[in-house]
Amino acid sequence: MEKIKIWDKTFRPFIPYEKISSAIDSVAEKLNNDFKNCQDVPILLCVLNGSILFTGELMKRLDFNCQLVSIKLTSYEGTSSTGRIRQALGLTADIRNRRVIIVEDIVDTGNTIIELKKILADHGAIQSYVCTMLMKPDSYEKDVPLDYVAMEIPNDFIVGFGLDYNELGRNLKDIYILDE
Repeated sequence: MEKIKIWDKTFRPFIPYEKISSAIDSVAEKLNNDFKNCQDVPILLCVLNGSILFTGELMKRLDFNCQLVSIKLTSYEGTSSTGRIRQALGLTADIRNRRVIIVEDIVDTGNTIIELKKILADHGAIQSYVCTMLMKPDSYEKDVPLDYVAMEIPNDFIVGFGLDYNELGRNLKDIYILDE
């Protein structure tokens, strides 16, 4: 893996795809254990656009029935969060009386998770869980537990495997970190 340039920033290799894949295996195993023999059909909520790759990889590893639903929230501009979360696309299906597994690419401050939990409760979900590929423990400041965390990372800006810098870099199979 070599350094890459996106727009005006340079990124260096950080997490190779093999490590990402192994972390997804572990999360899927926990989900499979927790949801095996479930009588209902839980919803897998893909939080667009960032968690598309994670959701796709995760779904292939799940051995219980689940329904895929999407939502799109935005809070980032450039390399930092604006702190304001807006709904760019509402829920793509009815979730009333359903259990929902929120599938996130990354959790940092937790503002998006709080907003998602509120949206799900307002739409009648009976229970919601948080499953994230990446978590920044040094940034997370909320009391909401994260049920499934694939990997913890430092509080640095990253791209790749669904994560972007001004909409570029999502297609990279490895994860890169800002090289300053």
